[in-house]
Amino acid sequence: MSTVTITNAENALKSFYLDVIAHQLNTQSNPLYAMIKRSESCVYGKEVRKAAVYGVNGGVSAGSEAGELPGATGNNYAQFVSTLKNLYGSIEISDKAIRAGESSSGAFVNLLNAEMDGLLRSAKFNFARMLYGDGSGKLCTVSAAVTGAAKVNVDTARNLAVGMVVDFYASASASTPSAAGITVKGITKAASGYDVDLSAAVTVAKDSIMVVRGSKDNELTGLEAIFATDGSLYGIQRSGNSWLNAYTAASTGTISDAKIQAAIDAVEETAGSRIDIALCSYGVRRAYAAALENSKRNVNVTELEGGYKAITYAGVPIVADRFVPAGTMYLLASDDFELHQLCDWRWLEGENGSILRQIAGKPVFGATLVKYAELMCTRPCGQARLTGITEA
Repeated sequence: MSTVTITNAENALKSFYLDVIAHQLNTQSNPLYAMIKRSESCVYGKEVRKAAVYGVNGGVSAGSEAGELPGATGNNYAQFVSTLKNLYGSIEISDKAIRAGESSSGAFVNLLNAEMDGLLRSAKFNFARMLYGDGSGKLCTVSAAVTGAAKVNVDTARNLAVGMVVDFYASASASTPSAAGITVKGITKAASGYDVDLSAAVTVAKDSIMVVRGSKDNELTGLEAIFATDGSLYGIQRSGNSWLNAYTAASTGTISDAKIQAAIDAVEETAGSRIDIALCSYGVRRAYAAALENSKRNVNVTELEGGYKAITYAGVPIVADRFVPAGTMYLLASDDFELHQLCDWRWLEGENGSILRQIAGKPVFGATLVKYAELMCTRPCGQARLTGITEA
């Protein structure tokens, strides 16, 4: 484009950048997400309602030559219900940059590329993080009370990144933040946990939780929710419904093929599951690679969709991900997961179809990427997790 205007900037965002962003977010956010089916089915208004089959049909039996035939018995169904989650990503372009582009379209394209790259990095980070969460949005826990200071100590930094804007809540059940809209300025490993430098002084209690701004209880239902041991999942109480309970082996210690196989066998025997991906922390992957080296076996490597490379066990790729808790390995059947969505990634449009809108009181135009979706696992009992693994 020779001259930059709001109109042709919008056209570029709609016709070129949207397809690129959607493709990268769908295939390169996370190896698990790249394997998960995406569907617009089972979406009713603002909810996902899905019939999940569990157990077996009871209408099969053996009988005598002249005896009665077995009575017909239907499948066992449960209706999963969950709210579509609202996922957003925003960019801002100043009026000055647009006007400067009138005489240098190349410079404006470079600026737009930089903004889109930043949006992609942030969206990939947060979307991958949500897959391992419990839907609450919790990033970490404050280790010690702070009064009027711009630094807090937290238990983990795997979910944090410089530039994130966060809220603090006194507890997971609190409805009002004790501090809101605070930017993470720096993260440093401390003698215990991590020190997080903040953009403003906060007063927060010990065991307060940190969440992404406005995200508390609004995130995808991730793996931590699926592997929880109490409460409900998709509107159904776990108590009295053993098929909702995933398999967990605790205090694993030294990782080995036998321990991985025991978990795989457990879900195959009880749920007929077929594990096709393992996700673990980096320390667990190093420990497993060391075990292979000590046994003088070759390390088999496979390439997954999205360009991810992984070592394998019995054909199952073992992928390290920063968002997996330390000492943990998930063994999952990706066919049991589905991302139900109202639509794929789209730009939020105004009444006239515009996507670039002036931000009130500022010489800046903003655009917002949106997706309304929820992650569901139709067979929770077919998933396995090893915890307490000794890392290397």
